[in-house]
Amino acid sequence: MSAEMPDVPVAHADRRMAVLSVFVFWALYFVLNTLRAVLMHSPNQLDMMLRRGVVVAGGIAVTFILYALLYRFEGKSMRTMLTIVFVSALPASFLYALTNFAVFYLVAPMASSIEEMEKMRAENIGMWSVLLELAVNWYFFLAAWASLYVALSYAARSVHAERRAVQYRAEAQTAQLQALRYQVNPHFLFNTLNSLAALVLNHRTGEADRMIVNLATFFRTSLATDTTDDVALADEIEIQRLYLDIEQVRFPDRLAVEVDLPPALAAARVPSLILQPIVENAIKHGVARVATRVTVAIRAAASNDVLRLSVENDAVGPAVGTGVGVGLRNVRSRLETRFAGAASCAYGPTPAGGFRVELTMPLQFDA
Repeated sequence: MSAEMPDVPVAHADRRMAVLSVFVFWALYFVLNTLRAVLMHSPNQLDMMLRRGVVVAGGIAVTFILYALLYRFEGKSMRTMLTIVFVSALPASFLYALTNFAVFYLVAPMASSIEEMEKMRAENIGMWSVLLELAVNWYFFLAAWASLYVALSYAARSVHAERRAVQYRAEAQTAQLQALRYQVNPHFLFNTLNSLAALVLNHRTGEADRMIVNLATFFRTSLATDTTDDVALADEIEIQRLYLDIEQVRFPDRLAVEVDLPPALAAARVPSLILQPIVENAIKHGVARVATRVTVAIRAAASNDVLRLSVENDAVGPAVGTGVGVGLRNVRSRLETRFAGAASCAYGPTPAGGFRVELTMPLQFDA
């Protein structure tokens, strides 16, 4: 059975804005018509205002019916929504016209309304003709409000889609970082277990015990950190010290370690285990391939808000390789994903014949 995709919630137009637009729409109608009546010196101003208020209340009720209908169909295509607008505005405008006619002409009509009705009868103008004319006039007003609501709905949908896109990009970045980091840990574990097996076969139990303790400490420390978290540079280098302690059991006379970490950079934030594949390459392609003593140096420096981390070995010999492979590609990919192009990974031989990898990234501290 295939898994069902989760339902995507419908992004509705802002409810407060929609309700406010209804009241503003009808308030403008009331104010403009009242001002018009005052300027024309129409009689019975108070009575007309009361009746106009009742009509406005009816118009508000009709508009809220339209609102409820459109709310129900939000999430449909623009063509569907506009079709609903222009179709539903027909009965809505007729209902409003009926309310208007009843308030001004049927329920306790004023003298002016009675005169208008008598004039319409004299001209053979029936009630339905009046209702139709009113409905046509108000159809465009109600359709205009409904179109405004559709615009608000699509604006909300656009904002919602943008937020979901940001969320999906963040989730994709997290997944990519996790995948890249998980490619590092098994490689290191495989090499360490091979070394441990060699120690056991050679009856070097003391070194094997030391390696097991260091390995347990290394994994307890590294696994306690989330795969996508940044860590303090001091903690990252401490993890590398644990790893190098493990390797010094393998190469007690051939591996020297130097660390240069200025105190001011100890709290700088870096991607967790970002140095691990580089230090591992320094051992695999440097120390392990020569018979002479090799120094692996880890250095940190900063300038102009840029942090520079370097891992260098001074191994010299025809068997020494560059170590450019999956490990460095993963480091570069992690930096590109984490810092969106604001970081780099450069590497190459040193003038003295060793090999050097330098990482640059924004200098960041906890807020």
